Amino acid sequence: MHAYTRAVSPLLAECALTHVSREPIDVARAMAQHAAYRQALAAAGCVLHDIAPLPDAPDGVFVEDMAVLLDGTAVIARPGAASRVVETGSVAEALAGRYEVRHLAEGSLDGGDVMRVGRTLYVGLSTRTDAAGAAGLRDIAVPLGFLVVAVPVGAVLHLKSAISYAGDLNGRPVLVAQPGWIDLAAFGDALVCAVDPSEPWAANVLPLGDKVLMAEDSPRTRTRLEALGLTVETLDTTELRKAEAALTCMSLIGI
Repeated sequence: MHAYTRAVSPLLAECALTHVSREPIDVARAMAQHAAYRQALAAAGCVLHDIAPLPDAPDGVFVEDMAVLLDGTAVIARPGAASRVVETGSVAEALAGRYEVRHLAEGSLDGGDVMRVGRTLYVGLSTRTDAAGAAGLRDIAVPLGFLVVAVPVGAVLHLKSAISYAGDLNGRPVLVAQPGWIDLAAFGDALVCAVDPSEPWAANVLPLGDKVLMAEDSPRTRTRLEALGLTVETLDTTELRKAEAALTCMSLIGI
């Protein structure tokens, strides 16, 4: 696995927010949490790659939104927030050495709205991703052998804030979800682990090899995942979450 990350901007506290209230952010602590995140990626076997820093881009650390990795193809997104368009070029440059880089031609699409489960891409239609962006991704992905399924998202910023892929058990995909935020009918026969009601932000997890990373302040949901047979490792993301962050959004992980 190869993981691409970008350093936390000193302007993180000025990040764009949609569904959470602004709180003071301890940027130094956020940087320390991001460093621990990178260490966890490396410990899981990822080769780390640095994307050029953008100190003047408050949201620059959230690199997942800038691209969708489809095996050997990298689809560069069209951010739904105009302030984030500046982030795409450096991500494209970082990926160009390993991937065939393609660019969406129209619409808006954030990578945080794209959840891959096998050869299916679930694309959230949100405040950051529109139908034209989803159609543009479909035009690129279908010839590569992917199925693209659009899913309405309303209560949260991105699809993967409401539901995320945690790996497979006995050949069946496991999804972690906040049922109140997403219609589960779109996800077929996947095994859905509902988050504990007291931990609404626990739905975003990051599978890495034989384990799953999740936020450490979600112990009840962790117990549910471990009861299914998954191996879980936790990280402190409390300061980063004030910027509407989640575990998947701070990296681009591909082959």
